[in-house]
Amino acid sequence: MADCRETLRELDRYLDDEVATEALTPVVAHLDGCTDCQQAFEFHAELKRAIRASARGDELPDGLAQRLEACFGTDDGATDVGTDGPLAG
Repeated sequence: MADCRETLRELDRYLDDEVATEALTPVVAHLDGCTDCQQAFEFHAELKRAIRASARGDELPDGLAQRLEACFGTDDGATDVGTDGPLAG
């Protein structure tokens, strides 16, 4: 089972749906039983939602999407980032 330190270290990755499957079960189990980590999770989740909502109407500077695609090797035309995982919605 994950401890608080390990869970908090993985929290942002969990919220971004980037935790490896084998590491997911202990993190979720710890969150289910630890009110301190649950509160940290809820705070970080709400913060990410607020940032996403406030930036939703912002336009990207010219060329930024292309530079990001070049950096990450994505050229599938996807523009909706972060719609999966615990914060989807």
